[in-house]
Amino acid sequence: MLSMLRKSLWLFSFAVLLLILFLPGYTKLQESRVKNRQLEKKFRKIAIENALLQVELKRIENDPFYQEKIARDKMGVVRKGEIPIKIFSGKKQENRFW
Repeated sequence: MLSMLRKSLWLFSFAVLLLILFLPGYTKLQESRVKNRQLEKKFRKIAIENALLQVELKRIENDPFYQEKIARDKMGVVRKGEIPIKIFSGKKQENRFW
């Protein structure tokens, strides 16, 4: 009976020792897996954004109508003979006069 108790105690001690040795590494591994999944998700998102930007770049390089649209909308370019008109919202006009 005493030898059985002694073997059980050694087995329990060995199990605790293994747990103490390998638990920190296992938790670190799990944290690394979670971080890896997050980075893969971010990578896929950036890859999709990059593909969309490549499509837009090719469109800008090859489509003169799209070039004109960008120049008019984002840069305020007008054709010769056109008169640019700026329209202010009601809130901005009221704040300017008060």
